Amino acid sequence: MNSPSFACCFVFLSVIFCFCTKISLADSDNLQDTCPTSPLAKQTIFINGFLCKNPNDISSSDFKTTRLTQPGDTDNFSGSAVTIVTAAEFPGLNTLGLSIARTDFRVDGLVRLHSHPRATEMFFVSKGLVLVGFIDTSNEPFGTFLKEGDVFVFPRGLLHFCLNPGYGTATGLSVYNSQNPGVVTMADAMFEPTPDVIKKLTKGFVTGLLRNATLSGISSF
Repeated sequence: MNSPSFACCFVFLSVIFCFCTKISLADSDNLQDTCPTSPLAKQTIFINGFLCKNPNDISSSDFKTTRLTQPGDTDNFSGSAVTIVTAAEFPGLNTLGLSIARTDFRVDGLVRLHSHPRATEMFFVSKGLVLVGFIDTSNEPFGTFLKEGDVFVFPRGLLHFCLNPGYGTATGLSVYNSQNPGVVTMADAMFEPTPDVIKKLTKGFVTGLLRNATLSGISSF
């Protein structure tokens, strides 16, 4: 192969490789070791993300959070509480393409149908029993029961839910591959989020899925 042809092939393959690598990432790669979020004062410059702190002001506390140590308040209509921590609240996450969350459920607590437009979610059950599921673009439901220690993945952008069908409280921990995953709740996006509408959309959907699953066998559907 002559040099010009080889160079053209190399450039073409390099472009394809870089393109494929980039589309597999939810957020852009960071360009330095660390970039803790600068204190969120009045913003005068708008960028896709957050400004970095002055390197001279970075400390170990930027890379630690205690926001997930306490359970959320589940005394609400859905019986659940989701505490999500992004780079806005946890400076050390800035440019790392990660965020985290804690979900607490009372008995029969439900996280209603929603999606994350910018991230895939890994959901880990640390306490109790949780029924989880998502719907793909062919309207095919996928779900299962998770026991303590089990992990489930919700693909990026797909509607999903979580329900505590057990006899005690439950807790789940999530990791997202974006520092700002975003949340789109189906009921809020399509209808006025009144209690009656939410109940019809979420409880009815979960009830339908439960017809194909049994708690005794901890089966999938």
